This record gives sequence, structure tokens and C-alpha cells, in this order.
Amino acid sequence: MSQTQTETMKAVVYSKPFEVTVEDVPVPTILNPDYERDLWYEGRTAAVPGIVFGHENMGIVTEIGAGVALLKKGDRVVMPFNVGCGRCLNCEQGKTAFCTVVVAMGPYPGGQAQQIRIPYADFNCLILPEGKEFEADFILLADVFPTGWHGVELSGFQAGESIAIFGGGPVGLMACYSAYLRGASKIYCVDRVPERLAKAASLGCIPIDFSKSDAVDQIIAHNGGMVDRSVDCVGYQATVAVGGEELPNVILSNLIRVTRPCGGLGIVGLYVPADPGAPDAASAGGNLVIPFGKLFEKGLKLATGQCNVKAYNRYLRDMIVSGRAKPSFIISHECGIEGAPEAYVKFDKRIEGYTKVLLHPNGGF
Repeated sequence: MSQTQTETMKAVVYSKPFEVTVEDVPVPTILNPDYERDLWYEGRTAAVPGIVFGHENMGIVTEIGAGVALLKKGDRVVMPFNVGCGRCLNCEQGKTAFCTVVVAMGPYPGGQAQQIRIPYADFNCLILPEGKEFEADFILLADVFPTGWHGVELSGFQAGESIAIFGGGPVGLMACYSAYLRGASKIYCVDRVPERLAKAASLGCIPIDFSKSDAVDQIIAHNGGMVDRSVDCVGYQATVAVGGEELPNVILSNLIRVTRPCGGLGIVGLYVPADPGAPDAASAGGNLVIPFGKLFEKGLKLATGQCNVKAYNRYLRDMIVSGRAKPSFIISHECGIEGAPEAYVKFDKRIEGYTKVLLHPNGGF
């Protein structure tokens, strides 16, 4: 979606680790007739200064390429955070997160900008109903709502089972919500940020503060035994309770400990093949030590990977429209594009209740 009326637009640009700025950048133009993921704010990737942030994108179509057949100007659309071509074997099988034609999360400029170009637009754009009634819910279809649902799905969850969600950030809360919508008997949410645990408790989840004592011990004591399923919504930047040091394998180890024999693990927390900021040489190369012997002994099943957003977003959209789901409860703040740098700082520091921020690059909120 792009315009040609102006030569520049405002965008949130990565400057250096822990710093973003709002700058004027060129307006996108259509490059291909057929016609995005935040790089980590901490600088734990090969991101170079100048890249435009933004992977959860929603907007109104203003221009279309000659090869686009299903969209028209004025359509309200939301896009998956991972771009798929729609034509490769994986895309045809619904595994769009593993498209073999495009690099799923880049190198496209992000959507924290006044305009954005969408590659393979017919395939990647999900058309939304007119109006703004569900706008705060629909934006979550770009990533966190489908990803939370995906984590529960990967665990093999069935209605009536108990489940432990490690991580109470946006994805973790959406995993909790998904488990609730799907009929979990008990949902444990593990975190240490009070605002996150309060959000989880508002859903009827059992909050587990891992800064108080060992999370697995707390869950087993409360549940009277291990849970049926568990989900990792944290990933490689997990920290220990005391001191806050990173321990990349701690969540995986806890999932194995807390899940009953023949249960299942869903892993949607990010793990990377190389991490320049890792606490040890093995982790820096993506090699983590986990209790695989216990995993084998318990006969646990596990599944991992990015969410195939298009496998879920249409159905989750319809659940929103019908009133069955309202994921926007996780949104704590909204701001214009000029407020983005301050919002990044507060979200990163987990202060003032910043759990999920909705950015309006063109105002109107």
C-alpha cells in the first residue's frame, strides 16, 4: 500500500541498540506487479542502523500493482508478520512461516511508518470489514493472537486439559487467552511482571510469579501434579529469578519438568542459530543444553517454529466479528508516531504498565 503524493513520510527507524528515532524516509513505491518483523530493539541481530521497524501491520489500500486481482483501493487489510509467496510447496501446504521463496521476516521495510509496500499482496493481505469498531482487535491478527493460538496448537492441547504458559508478554497472554477460548480446565501463566500477571488473572488464569520461588514447583503443588501441556512464549532471552542473568535453556528445561508423561510442548518463543549477546559460547552458536534424557523418558511430544499466521487469521478474524473473541484487552497504550521512541523505552523497561502499545502512524486515535 503506497502513495506517490509526497516524497517522504514519517517512520520509526532503528538507530542503535535500545534507541529508535522518528525520521523522514522515502515513500514506498510499487516495485513488482504482485504487489515485515521488528528486528530486536536490543541490537541482538545483524540489524544495521536506518532500518524501519514494524512487523504488525494494518491499513487501507491506496495503490495496487497491475498483477493484484483480489484487492481494491479503500480495502482495509491486515498482514501477517511473516511474508509468504503463496506459490512454493510450503505455502501451498499452509506453512507460510517457512516460505522457501522469500525471507519470511525481511528484508522489507517495516510498518511503523505512514505507508508500507506489501509484497505478494493478494496472498498476504487479509481483507477486513469496513469501519473501526474492531480495529484494536484486528491489528493483533498480524502476529500475537495467531502466534499465541499456534503455541497452544503445537502443544497438542485438547479441551479440558491443563496447560502452563511460560511468559506473560503479548504472545504469552494471547496463548493464555487461546487456551481459555479452547476450553482449558486450568491455565497457569508464568512471569514476574505484576501487570502481566494481573492481565492473566483477569482471564481466570492462575498467575505464577517465578521471582517468588521455582515456577515448576509452584505449578505442581497447586495442580496436584504435572500439567497436560506447556507452551514456551519466552525464548532464548529468558532470565533467572535471582540476579536477572540470562539462561537461554531455562524455559525449555522447565517445560520438560512441568509436563506429564506423554504430554506435549509447544515452543513459539524465539530461538536463533547465532546470538552475539549470549552468556556462553555454546548458546552463542545456538546450542542449548536441555534434559533430553528426561524428555525421552517421559515420552513427551514437542513442536516448534514461527506461526503460520494465514492458517489461523481468517478464522480468528471471524471470531472477533462474531463477538467470540476480543484480544484487544492486552493493549495498554496507544500513541502517534512521534511517541514511539518513548513507548519503546517504557515497554522495554516494563514500566508504567506498558504491556502492548498500538501505534497510529497517521494519527486518528
